[in-house]
Amino acid sequence: MKKRRLFICQSCGHQEAKWLGQCPACKEWTTLVEEVVAKPTKSQRLAKVTTNVQSLTEIGFESGERTKIGIPELDRVLGGGLVSGALTLVGGDPGIGKSTLLLQAMGALASQGKKILYMSAEESLQQIKVRANRLEVFSENLFLLADTNLDALEIARREVSPDVIVVDSIQTVGSSAVDSSIGSVSQIRAVTQHLMDLAKGKNITTFVVGHVTKEGTIAGPKVMEHMVDTVLYFEGERTGAYRILRAHKNRFGSAQEIGVFEMHGGGLRPVSNPSEVFLSQRAQGPGAAVVTSLEGSRPILLEVQGLATSSLYGSPRRTTIGFDQQRVAMLCAVLDARAGFELSGYDIYVNVAGGVRLTEPAADLGVMLALASAVRGLEVPTDFVVVGEVGLSGEVRGVSQLPARILEAEALGFSRCIVPQVDLDRWTGAAPSLPLHGVKTVSEALEEAGLGFNS
Repeated sequence: MKKRRLFICQSCGHQEAKWLGQCPACKEWTTLVEEVVAKPTKSQRLAKVTTNVQSLTEIGFESGERTKIGIPELDRVLGGGLVSGALTLVGGDPGIGKSTLLLQAMGALASQGKKILYMSAEESLQQIKVRANRLEVFSENLFLLADTNLDALEIARREVSPDVIVVDSIQTVGSSAVDSSIGSVSQIRAVTQHLMDLAKGKNITTFVVGHVTKEGTIAGPKVMEHMVDTVLYFEGERTGAYRILRAHKNRFGSAQEIGVFEMHGGGLRPVSNPSEVFLSQRAQGPGAAVVTSLEGSRPILLEVQGLATSSLYGSPRRTTIGFDQQRVAMLCAVLDARAGFELSGYDIYVNVAGGVRLTEPAADLGVMLALASAVRGLEVPTDFVVVGEVGLSGEVRGVSQLPARILEAEALGFSRCIVPQVDLDRWTGAAPSLPLHGVKTVSEALEEAGLGFNS
């Protein structure tokens, strides 16, 4: 086994033979750390290689039954439940509720007779016990381990023979086989590889918790996210009541699926109807519009709020919460150039109520109507739902799965909906009960909502 010293970037995993102030790959400063890397010889590598070549027609196929956890929102995000041998990475800000959610989930599985091994490298057994008492998690099938050594996990696994393993968190667990500090790129890669081999080789469902950086991404090399089967992000404001669990990658289900939870003293409670919750405190007056967002397979109605005030400084501000700031700047330019709104002297603020982050362009038209409503001081009709992507020419472009969005609006009592005309032209199936107002341009949408200059 040959050993050599390399300088490895702790942000992206790039390797250099000598220390550099800036990483050439990710351009981050002072992230290269010296580590000892063991490289096996060719004979050692070949001795470990085994082959299992089979013809495609010889390979058996099993659909694989999923295990329901018993927490509906978590089962939804995972694609219908747990898959045996799956490796899932859960990331989120400190204190957002990652450990709480996993402990609740493991308690639910333990009550079904599953053996759980929960390893914490950040808390003592007494601290986990206090949280378990608060969450009312009591089961003889839930085994706890407080250690930072991966070898301790392997010994405990042989003693317990668990069905599910939880490691909290992967950045604080180290392997004695790697000669570098805990939390380094080499350690994270080695621990992830071991857990993946364990999940696939022993058919043990495994969850790992990952810290996030200040940019909101999981700390450590990106290869870690590529290795796992599922990547879940826990989002939300720590001071707010609602949390959103979002699937960014899922080999066994839909990516971008979300689950909504409400934080209580006794833990996290699933929210079965997020649209109703997010619209329960709708603002009255100008500057608000209801849009539909398709999160995975679930349509959710959200309130978008806009505010326009006269700018007191040289350059107008464009501030957003829950919506892309660059996209708001583009929509303001379209309103100015295509609809006759003079926004150059206004500070613009856009907020998605409820702490949700809107990422799909189908909310463009709703954002523009909210801003137009704020500028003109006229209210968007409260029974309107707005759907549509907006192009630079002011055209309203089609969206995906419009029927599902309309059904959600219909279920919540909305009576009218502004939609792209192109989607109405290709509509198939039974006509919805609520009227659909098809529009081709932003100007037509403004007139339909009573916000145009000719209204």
